[in-house]
Amino acid sequence: MPILSPTSSSSSSLVFTCFFIILFVTINSSNPVTITTKAKRPPRQLSVNYYAKSCPQVEQLVGSITSQQFKETPVSAPATIRLFFHDCFVEGCDASILIATQPGSKILAEKDAADNRDLRTEGFDTITRAKALVESKCPGIVSCADILAIAARDFIHLAGGPYYVVKKGRWDGKMSMASRVPNNLPHANSTVDQLIKLFSSKGLTIQDLVVLSGAHTIGFAHCKNFVDRLYNYKGTKQADPAIDPRLLKALKMSCPQVGGNDDIVAPFDVTTPFVFDHAYYANLQSKLGLLASDEGLFLDPRTKPLVQSFGLDKAKFFLAFSAAMEKMGSIGVKRGRRHGEKRKVCSIHM
Repeated sequence: MPILSPTSSSSSSLVFTCFFIILFVTINSSNPVTITTKAKRPPRQLSVNYYAKSCPQVEQLVGSITSQQFKETPVSAPATIRLFFHDCFVEGCDASILIATQPGSKILAEKDAADNRDLRTEGFDTITRAKALVESKCPGIVSCADILAIAARDFIHLAGGPYYVVKKGRWDGKMSMASRVPNNLPHANSTVDQLIKLFSSKGLTIQDLVVLSGAHTIGFAHCKNFVDRLYNYKGTKQADPAIDPRLLKALKMSCPQVGGNDDIVAPFDVTTPFVFDHAYYANLQSKLGLLASDEGLFLDPRTKPLVQSFGLDKAKFFLAFSAAMEKMGSIGVKRGRRHGEKRKVCSIHM
């Protein structure tokens, strides 16, 4: 998901200038197994009512934290959504992204991989706060993985996006290794071929790729993720011709070729960067995509019709996005003590 993300965000020249000279601090497989034989007890499927008896107030508890975070630090929304994408694409949706590298360990955890170093602390802080509240009411019951899935949904809705039910029942993974990250996440310069192959390896379709990329309707990216497009696209020493000249000028003002501030970011969506809508797709059609991997979706004949379709119909995008999030949220789900655990502190492996 070019995500990626997802992890991850006005239409006049004045807006371009305003957005890109602002300095921000760093922003920044399989479906559940169905056993047909009666010889083994089939694993329980993910369910909307998984905690109906054990912790019926879990959604309200998490919601009280996400709503407060959204008011106090709005960047918590794209930060948490991106956190969920990065978690699910590496080892499945098991909260392994939240595990901290143990002091003295030679094995780095996922969060310390190069591709995850730009993940904003607001996302981690949100889950830490939500987990503490849930533990105070339902100790040892709700997994960090489920809390992350619920929080991501909450922020999508708070930012103006669709509300969809979150199926629960994930356990937390026992393994978190930085070495597993690079080949399992999309990158800013990924080609459409590479994206399709990656998403397919997760059981996701071309439509899922285009739909989930729509999460870039909110959020920001650091200059290092797109600077080559501005000055040396594919080794040409020229800018990417698929960038609107106004956007190119604004980006160059914020992101010089050398000596720039590593903390400067630009919004994925230059028109409505803080609103979860479908403007991302219209932007791609106007050469306003921030990343090469984003703009490529409009340039490739396999994905272009989907970009055009979602750009015209927000309701269609919201419906497809809700379905794709449920599908992604089922990737590599861990169940039972043999494969998972219920961590009391999300950053510490039991």
